[in-house]
Amino acid sequence: MIGPCFRALLAALLVLTASPLVADEAAVEQPKLTARPQGLLRGDLTLTALDEKAAFAFSQAAIGRALGDFVLLDRDGQPVELSRYLGKPLLVNFIYTACFQVCPTTTRNLQKALENTVSVMGADRFNVISIGFNQPFDSPAALRDFSRQYGIDLPNWNFLSPATAIVDPLTAHFGFRFVATAAGFDHLNQVTMVNAEGKIVRQVYGEKFTAEDLAEPLKLLITGSAIPPETGTLQEIMERIRIICSVYDPRTGRYRTDYSLYFMFAGFLTFVFFMIYLSINFWRNRRRDEPKAR
Repeated sequence: MIGPCFRALLAALLVLTASPLVADEAAVEQPKLTARPQGLLRGDLTLTALDEKAAFAFSQAAIGRALGDFVLLDRDGQPVELSRYLGKPLLVNFIYTACFQVCPTTTRNLQKALENTVSVMGADRFNVISIGFNQPFDSPAALRDFSRQYGIDLPNWNFLSPATAIVDPLTAHFGFRFVATAAGFDHLNQVTMVNAEGKIVRQVYGEKFTAEDLAEPLKLLITGSAIPPETGTLQEIMERIRIICSVYDPRTGRYRTDYSLYFMFAGFLTFVFFMIYLSINFWRNRRRDEPKAR
């Protein structure tokens, strides 16, 4: 009886001790605050790394800024002035169409989060725009194909393409930072909330959007109410929106599964089953010994 117990205990200890080793190899989990997807690069960008703390501070500094008077092209190639969106709350996010992982995921999750608000409040009460920042690749046609491919079809959602010359001032205006990498771009997963008066009032970060993060403050903006200032620090936001089961592999430029989590889970289950096994075995031995005691 000792042999099987010892082997089970040894297996549990091996699995549990393997977890930190695998975690060390995988490095620190990348937060959803930052996206590191793949895709084509703008030829004029220098490869570097995104400083998340500086990017977060840069993003927060945009709060309180008035909506800039930029002119972009819609999916049909027609000019659109951002000033036309004054009078209703506006959500703005930045994407690049060659990204096939994070940008599509973020955009689809944004649509899911907004579908209920559209059905309850109405599509005519607010607007959403996605701006392609990787010029000249994010053309009106590329944005049209992107929206069709990923099923982004809310009636109050537009996709806009800026001229290459205004990409930097446009992204800076909204507090959006991005840098080119060997795999594509590192950039903030950011949705900028603008009130009906054209004032940036909040930055929402992450790939998934909860009612607390997005829908509730949007409803306040739609009804003309002021939204309370967000007090979360960078560390708090990173802890709340951390990637759960994947880590970024800089060698391949892809997200890969963080198997350390599976090892930890397997180790926990092994420990639970081992304790159950010991309890059952103890109970059986006690039952077997009871007649002898009499």
